[in-house]
Amino acid sequence: MATEIEIKAHVQDSEAIKLILEEKAKYEGSFEKEDIYWFFDGKPELKPQKLRIRSEKRSLHSGSPELLCFATCKNKEVIDGIEINEEHEFEVNPRSEFEAFIKQMGFKPGISKKKKGWAFSLGKINIELSDVEGLGWFVELEIVADNSRPETIAEAKKQLLDFLSGLGIKKEAIESRYYIDMLKELG
Repeated sequence: MATEIEIKAHVQDSEAIKLILEEKAKYEGSFEKEDIYWFFDGKPELKPQKLRIRSEKRSLHSGSPELLCFATCKNKEVIDGIEINEEHEFEVNPRSEFEAFIKQMGFKPGISKKKKGWAFSLGKINIELSDVEGLGWFVELEIVADNSRPETIAEAKKQLLDFLSGLGIKKEAIESRYYIDMLKELG
């Protein structure tokens, strides 16, 4: 199981940040993602579980566009604005069959999120500069670790904060809320 250590921060000038990223990191390609969050509508005494189904179009720097679909479930935690997630993810194909399957299990579709932007990488850091529909521009920095030991998380957090600072983005721009909660606030 992978552990994601992730920071997202508001971006005021997306073009300036894109230029910095093009200088500092490897360009991986553009993307368009649509997430639909599915919620279990089972017994009220159970903690509601959510499942994300993501449709993703990747226009990779090295070739032709890819169309993919993933199902993801995360155990999420935010500490000092940094997300630490245990993630379970797999590709689904065809999407319609998987959605029919989870509907039979009691899941119902809820909030959706759309974002588009550019992907970069630098060493272990995965970077996305994203325009999230209704919310604006964000830079997302992520390291996927093979364990969740405190020292591993602390080192990843330091790397992410250092990289964010190198982009000229202040810690105050870090957004600790999940996108889904921000979208709920919009109504």
